[in-house]
Amino acid sequence: MYAQASTTEACSGSALGLLFRQVRDAMWARMERELALAGHDLTFSQYITIKKLADGTNASVTDLARAADLNPGAMTRLLDKLEARGLLARVADPHDRRALHIHLTDAGRRLWSDVDQCGRRVRERALHGMDDATRTRLTQLLEQVRDNLLSTD
Repeated sequence: MYAQASTTEACSGSALGLLFRQVRDAMWARMERELALAGHDLTFSQYITIKKLADGTNASVTDLARAADLNPGAMTRLLDKLEARGLLARVADPHDRRALHIHLTDAGRRLWSDVDQCGRRVRERALHGMDDATRTRLTQLLEQVRDNLLSTD
């Protein structure tokens, strides 16, 4: 699969960045494969959008685009497709004509309950062989890396 880097190489910025990219790409590819095997015609970006809406938060097009790593125009087209399939609805805010409320329909919520299981299977595969303490520590370390990079100091 991938050659293991030496300790010095593993800590170099390019090797670390490449590893993060490889993990992300592998997760996305595995998720799309899992969705297809379960009979769901969804891209990873559509999955992320449905997941974000399923948690009940009121997300804007910009919020959804950021979560799915898309530009707002591409997210609008993605939302058009999901709306055409009856999975979500966009409703104008009665107090602000410029704002939309985007939410899953009943069909979208039913789909999410099944699709969520695909996500669980992918996460379990990614974390296979790790005990709970290791999984927790991995998450903490990745959050620390993210936070370090997002820090403005």
